[in-house]
Amino acid sequence: MATSEVSFTIKEITASATLDLRQRILWPNKPLHYVRLPQDNKGIHFGLYREKQLIAVGSLFIEGTEAQFRKLATTTNEQGKGYGSLLLSHIMDYCNAKAIERIWCNARANKQDFYLKRGLKPTKEKFSKDGIAYLVMEKRTT
Repeated sequence: MATSEVSFTIKEITASATLDLRQRILWPNKPLHYVRLPQDNKGIHFGLYREKQLIAVGSLFIEGTEAQFRKLATTTNEQGKGYGSLLLSHIMDYCNAKAIERIWCNARANKQDFYLKRGLKPTKEKFSKDGIAYLVMEKRTT
């Protein structure tokens, strides 16, 4: 099913509204508190709803002219249908409207292609967390 055939809405949500999807998709073997971020109360959290069902989430943390997006997650049965791309595009547009000069993320290495297709480039910074390889990816507007 193409996303153009389905009604969807992207809106700001609370940090707590992101937690279930974050945990189920990103860290299913960890407890819910594991996906809470110390700075969640300072973030801007977005949810993509298909009809009334929350199917994708992402959080944005702005500091000066830089923004980091974190915890981008789409429910398993909706992955590959373009919803994550729509949500990331919305986040990028939000950053452009705020004159953000650099947007970046800690991308799971196995998801690098997803971010490359959306204009982010890998930096030299790499790390591992709980056995998962990550790399820092960024997009600059200046």
